[in-house]
Amino acid sequence: MKARWTSFPAIVLGSSMFIGLGQQAEARVPWTGPGAVYTLSNAVSGNQILEYRRSVDGSLTYSGAVASGGTGTGANLGSQGAVVLSDDRAWLFAVNAGSNSISSFSVHPGGLVLADTAPSGGTTPVSLTVRGHLLYVLNQGGTGNITGFWVGARGHLKAIPGSTLPLSSSAAGAAEVAFSPNQETLVVSEKNTMTLDTYKVRDQGLAVGPTTHPSNGAVPYGFTFTGRDELLVTEAGSNAVSSYDLDGNTLATESASVPSQGAAPCWIAATPDGSFAYATNAHVGTIAGFSVGREGALNFLGLTPTPSIPVLDIASASRFVYALAAGTNQILAYRVRGDGSLAPLLGASGLPVTAVGLAAR
Repeated sequence: MKARWTSFPAIVLGSSMFIGLGQQAEARVPWTGPGAVYTLSNAVSGNQILEYRRSVDGSLTYSGAVASGGTGTGANLGSQGAVVLSDDRAWLFAVNAGSNSISSFSVHPGGLVLADTAPSGGTTPVSLTVRGHLLYVLNQGGTGNITGFWVGARGHLKAIPGSTLPLSSSAAGAAEVAFSPNQETLVVSEKNTMTLDTYKVRDQGLAVGPTTHPSNGAVPYGFTFTGRDELLVTEAGSNAVSSYDLDGNTLATESASVPSQGAAPCWIAATPDGSFAYATNAHVGTIAGFSVGREGALNFLGLTPTPSIPVLDIASASRFVYALAAGTNQILAYRVRGDGSLAPLLGASGLPVTAVGLAAR
């Protein structure tokens, strides 16, 4: 059953509170069960979330697939954030790039349950970000845009009137959208324009912008926050990673274009404590490790070879890191050692060749 919307809510920034849902509102209990890793089948015949249970030692076991109510494209989306989890791990969200829609799922002990599927507000949705009960989607197709949604108590997706905003260019080639940790800013990476866009998030979840900032290096692609306001961005055209400090609507460089010692670093993930970050060198099949110092200073640690070229999306949960190995149809699993190096674990095999996106809890 979907929640009834008796009034439009006000978003309290920096909080997970959601005001105005009336008597239908109910809080989801944060997930405390076994961990899991999720990816998208991205199949044109029908999109599915593939779920892999994560054991205490970090190894993976396939546990099932859940239809998303939409379709994929059957091709790489050129993005990060196609599958994302809410901060409390009670909800999962995914894009249906082939049918121009997005889906929400509730997380249960027995697996995922589809809650809602809704139009994305544009064409070819490729990336999502969620904070509290506010979600934004990046639509890459057409002229490109971002569009906001309220997430109801039962996972219902309600488009926010007036929330659709353009990118900096109609040919931006945008790759990711994400909230800042304080929930007050949205960031979008644009590969074609070599820029990072910022949007201020105001009352009712409405964003304002974009303000454009030149990237330190060529082809800014995936990015992540360390849990503070340090923003780490891959530069696929410069074979490097840069870090920035985000202060309101201003980006200040902290470490400029630190080489990844590989080719085409596209996807990046930071450990939950923000101490380390890992970028996939897609064209050579390695994972570049970095330590993250005070105020976001990056220090290259070394390379972890992978059995796959290309190696695509990457995600982190607890003390583990997972990477989507498109060349061998695997999810690679690693334990993060105390010095930041990666120790291989039993991952998962037999993924569809169309798989995209990765999220872990």
